[in-house]
Amino acid sequence: MKKTVWSMCGMCTVRCPIRVEVEDNKIKWLEGNPHILGGALCAKGSAGVALVQDDERPQQPLIRIGGRGAGRWEKVSWYTALDYIAEKINNIINKYGGRSIMLSCRGGPFVDLPKAFIHALGSPNFTNHDSACGRNVHHASLSVYGLGRKAFAYDIKNARHLILFGRNLLESLRVAEVNQVMDMLDAGGRLTYVDVRQSVTGLKATRFFQVRPGTDYALALGMINGVVKKGFYDKEFIEHYVKDFDELVAFIEPYTPEWAAKECEIKLNKLMDFIDELGEDRPKVIFHPGWMLARYHDSFYASRALHILNVLMGNVEIKGGQIFAKGPGDCGVKGLRSLDAQVPKPTEKRADGVGWKYKHFDKGPGLFHLFYDAIETGEPYPVKALIAYRHDPFTCFPDPAAQKRALDKMDLLVSLDTHYSEFGWYSDVILPESAYLERESIIATQKGPKPRFIVRQKALEPRFDTKPAWWIFKQLADRVGIGRYFPYNTIEELWNWQLEPTGYKIEDFNEKGFIELSDKPVMYDREKLDDKFKTPSGKIEIVSGVLTEVGLSSLKPYKSPIKPPKGMFRLVFGRSAVNTHGHTINNPLLYELLPTNSLWINKRAADKLGIANGDWVDVMADGASGTIKANVTEFIHPEAVYLIHGFGRQIPLQTRAYHAGMSDQKLMTGCFLKDMDQSGGGLCLCECFIEVRRSPKNPKRSVEL
Repeated sequence: MKKTVWSMCGMCTVRCPIRVEVEDNKIKWLEGNPHILGGALCAKGSAGVALVQDDERPQQPLIRIGGRGAGRWEKVSWYTALDYIAEKINNIINKYGGRSIMLSCRGGPFVDLPKAFIHALGSPNFTNHDSACGRNVHHASLSVYGLGRKAFAYDIKNARHLILFGRNLLESLRVAEVNQVMDMLDAGGRLTYVDVRQSVTGLKATRFFQVRPGTDYALALGMINGVVKKGFYDKEFIEHYVKDFDELVAFIEPYTPEWAAKECEIKLNKLMDFIDELGEDRPKVIFHPGWMLARYHDSFYASRALHILNVLMGNVEIKGGQIFAKGPGDCGVKGLRSLDAQVPKPTEKRADGVGWKYKHFDKGPGLFHLFYDAIETGEPYPVKALIAYRHDPFTCFPDPAAQKRALDKMDLLVSLDTHYSEFGWYSDVILPESAYLERESIIATQKGPKPRFIVRQKALEPRFDTKPAWWIFKQLADRVGIGRYFPYNTIEELWNWQLEPTGYKIEDFNEKGFIELSDKPVMYDREKLDDKFKTPSGKIEIVSGVLTEVGLSSLKPYKSPIKPPKGMFRLVFGRSAVNTHGHTINNPLLYELLPTNSLWINKRAADKLGIANGDWVDVMADGASGTIKANVTEFIHPEAVYLIHGFGRQIPLQTRAYHAGMSDQKLMTGCFLKDMDQSGGGLCLCECFIEVRRSPKNPKRSVEL
């Protein structure tokens, strides 16, 4: 029997809406939702069919019977695995309290479920991967607007100029956003891309600045100086909504475009042309403040400078600019009922120190890497269990060996995931979640100019003995005495419970796969935004009241990055359009497209080391080492080398990914797990220097005499 199922992709964290045609429990067609994406889907999304067919994923619950990481597992029933975890959790709670349990996840629209579970245990220790991704951007946004990084949607399609600092948007992609970029370019808009290496985004750009690694902040300061000196800013908007503009003018005085061009090693005339274009294109100019900005010691300030450039453009709440992300209330609709909102708020302080030791950080998901201090020292209290839901800290964060030494102090490690992760392989229990085409998810709200309710519906029955997260958390909750906070037994009961205040029914998703709460963009009156900024002053703050209170700078003097020692390079990393970090490396179809990574190295630097394209090279950093093939190219700065992130996996059951390529995070030993931007909370993952040599693994070359 044929059927059409509206659902959500799960191959990366974007979760694009999809339409699936199914016959006899087999996928016959998979495409992006035509009402939103026009049928478009990326390579990863298209490989969802291969995920279902992949036999190299967990097929039933597993309990460790050997040492951690030894790969010896007992196959058990769901009830045995859940009873085992519940007994461990109850023992920990009886001895240390619920606060000693932590839960981490990938984040995203469906986090209400795991948040409700960990909070119902009495623990404030919900966290995620974001200190290795977007915390600097989030905290920079909070410091300027009093609003987080998702508070604005970017109307790229109607912009005249989009500026991206390392946001490789066409490879680390969101399909809807990519479509907007292409529409903007087709309409004559401009795209400026800034990075230490060329990328697909740079190839599509109308201008590419290849900067010296670590100088993003310098370039942003030079741009601010040029904009201010030429008067290319919205004076009326600044006078009405912005605090401390005069302090900004004084601060940027020495950071001229001439200085920035020299510091970043770019052409001054190109930078001046760019600044003139801003004058032509404003206010429909968007400086993307970043996505993954856990890079340099000043990445928080680089992001903050990009936020300030948006403010100078006056691009807030206009077509072609930054638009406040609207929710159901802005459309006269009541919001979804939340599981977490029914749970008493935990009164314990967070073990990572966020909110009390680090008062300027958002308590929401805290900072995962800061938990390691509490795990190792037992202060402010012991942390004895970690449940990682679709999150692999060993692939996400630096120095997995150091992480393992800390986690060995814990009584329980649980991996809840669709695939074998590096963390899962080291854990005590693996709970296999069904592939996204085999499961339903809770209903969620997607904010934006046109807000909507979204849901993932099941297209297939699971091939293996796997379960959806809504069932797993309910079963665990019942076993540890918090089942009253999960008032459902079936997904239909949960959906109906969520939708009850809204007046909508689950059948309302059947037409398009989502419920659109407005048929046109919802816009605030731009003359009446006084109550929209949630800073201490109620205005956009050039000098942040929150940062000032804790003794941190809002306008930090620039410090030139250290040059790599002779024979060494700064290690940078990034994404490919066909893989999602370590999540999809073993996917049968995507493996064919990208079976391994290589080390990008500048041609001039490679020539000095006698390295030719395709040569094997040895890479070394503080005791860590590996061997990989070189990709010799002109399109990377001579101080840097580059790896695609997610490779170098060591899970024998993943035969395609096993030992394929090199892991960047395993080269980041020593301080990198704790070296963070003190103002933004993001790790400094591109401050690692490595040595590169031509490897003796290469066959000897014949020499003509």
